Amino acid sequence: MAGSFNRITLVGNLTRDPEIRYVGSGAAVTKFTLAVNRRSKQQEETDYVDCVAWDKLAETCNTYLKKGMSCLVDGRLSIRSYDDKDGNKRKATEVVVNTMQMLDRPNRGGGDGGTYERAPRAAAGEPAGSTGGSDHYDSALDAEEEIPF
Repeated sequence: MAGSFNRITLVGNLTRDPEIRYVGSGAAVTKFTLAVNRRSKQQEETDYVDCVAWDKLAETCNTYLKKGMSCLVDGRLSIRSYDDKDGNKRKATEVVVNTMQMLDRPNRGGGDGGTYERAPRAAAGEPAGSTGGSDHYDSALDAEEEIPF
């Protein structure tokens, strides 16, 4: 039996400024959307991909990323289900960001071209019994009954 692998790397431009919130546990979560261009049958098409960053990386993304900036994100694809306000079943597909790198030069949007990574959970004072960033993300959503914004 082959193992599983879930990794995605995207380069695109932010469609708007990132939005930051804090969940009940105090963890920061920042959401933003990347416009990713691709060529298809002699024309260019754009995909809009929702991205979410947690903890210190969330704060860094919120501080340095701005609408229109070009950046590279590396992470994992997450597809989750939730019930909206009216009780309808919905799905949210997003990239949970592990690494972000600003690609713009300082004079093109304020980015310094630096690479930022999510801090290891143990180093960030993770509570006992927690197993890492991905479980932290899933359990925070379940505990807070978060829906996408």
